[in-house]
This record gives sequence, structure tokens and C-alpha cells, in this order.
Amino acid sequence: MANVQVIQRHAHLAGAVKLEFVNGREGKTPKAVLTAISNTRRAGKGSGESREEEATAIQWTLWGKQAENAERYLGKGSHVNILGHVRNNNYPAADGGTVYALAFTCEEIDYLDSRAVREARHARAEFVADMDAEETRAASKR
Repeated sequence: MANVQVIQRHAHLAGAVKLEFVNGREGKTPKAVLTAISNTRRAGKGSGESREEEATAIQWTLWGKQAENAERYLGKGSHVNILGHVRNNNYPAADGGTVYALAFTCEEIDYLDSRAVREARHARAEFVADMDAEETRAASKR
């Protein structure tokens, strides 16, 4: 079966990268899943109309060292370019029908944020997590 190449440019991550270790031929293999959102701009139907934007969200799977690095350096809102492939991932449903799905596998990923932006985003995420934990503790004492 042939793979179809997919390029997603100027995308933002919708959430944190989810890393897990799955059983592979050579022991535990890192597998990460991330959702990247990018916008497509299309001209309106009339000549003088404004452009319409359409958001596209793709859930990508990364493997090995690439998965570990993505989990370490990327977070919600990170800017990336992704090159990968898509394949059919159809399977039989419990009711006897077929579930039709697509699986997107990342081959290359470019991190577009600078180190300073990445560190600021990470510090903000830690601050928000601390504030949420403090709020939860205060609510449980009431």
C-alpha cells in the first residue's frame, strides 16, 4: 500500500504532547501523540469579499527519539512544521460494520519557537498548574 505525503505548515499544538512506551521488537518503544492545528485561508466567492479561514486539526503519531524530544521541548501553543504520511486505519466495529479512520505518522518535525519562547511557555504552564493546585486545596478546606 502506498503512503500519501502530508505537510502541515505553521501549526500550533492544541495541547500537551502525550508520551507512552509501547512494546516493540527491541523492548519498550517511545510513542508520542500530538494534535496540531493550522489554518487555511480561502478567497471569498465574490471578488471583493474577505478571505475565509478554515482550521484543520491533525492528530500525529511520533516514534522513538523524535517522540521523546517532542514531549520534552513542545507544549500547548508551540509552533511547528510537520512532514509525514497518512494511511488507512480501518477496522471492524463491534456491531459488525467497518470503522473508517486515517493514521498520520510524523517523519520530520521542525520546532519553530525560539528557546526563550519555549521556556516562557513552560514557565507559564507550571505557574497555571501551581495556581490550579492551590485553588483545589483551598476548595477542599471549605
